Amino acid sequence: MPDIGAPELIIILVAVLIIFGPGKLPDLGRTLGKSIREFRHSVQDVTDDSDDSATVAAAAPAPASAPAPAPTVNPNDPPVA
Repeated sequence: MPDIGAPELIIILVAVLIIFGPGKLPDLGRTLGKSIREFRHSVQDVTDDSDDSATVAAAAPAPASAPAPAPTVNPNDPPVA
C-alpha cells in the first residue's frame, strides 16, 4: 500500500472541504470520531468476550467419567498369575 504524504493529504482535505463545505466539517469530524470510538469499543467487547469464554472453558473442571465396571470372574477360567 503506498504511503500518503503531505501533498496527497492536502489534496484530500481540499476535496473534502469543497464537497462538504466549511460548515459541515465539524459535524463530519464529530461523526467520524464517534464511529471510530464505537468500532474500537465493539472490537474490545468481542476480544473480552472471547478471552472470558476461553478462561471459563479452561477453568471448568472436566466432566467426571463413569467408573469402569468391575471385571467379572468366571469360575471356569484358569487363575492368572
